[in-house]
Amino acid sequence: MGSLTLKQALTITDGTFGAGEESHSAPLTVAVLDSGGKLITLQRQDGSSMMRPDIAIAKAWGALALGCSSRKLAQDADARPAFISAINVLAHGNMVPVPGGLLIRDAEKTVLGAVGVSGDLSDLDESCALMGIDHANLFSDE
Repeated sequence: MGSLTLKQALTITDGTFGAGEESHSAPLTVAVLDSGGKLITLQRQDGSSMMRPDIAIAKAWGALALGCSSRKLAQDADARPAFISAINVLAHGNMVPVPGGLLIRDAEKTVLGAVGVSGDLSDLDESCALMGIDHANLFSDE
């Protein structure tokens, strides 16, 4: 696996916040994890509620842990609720299977880490995350 730099993580966060401002989102929280699932940066916009950091981290962690977006995890939760429930037990409840968590890849498709965004509707969280990844000239699977 590759390595995501602090500068790249902060650029993703900046791009995500910019996308949120353009779309007039509610205050966002952005968590960026490295390829080993460790937090690189966690930033909250003013007014972001107190559970948002935990949710953002869990969206990113779930994507990284299972190798797919948290949107895919949400689809799996609909189709196979017992499986996702069991996985979440194994993950000690550290997974939130709703859109807003995306893998971060380089041009060679190497996983560098994941981003999780929380604060608005999950679809908007995901859209802002995609814009943040693009802002850093990186890629995702979505």
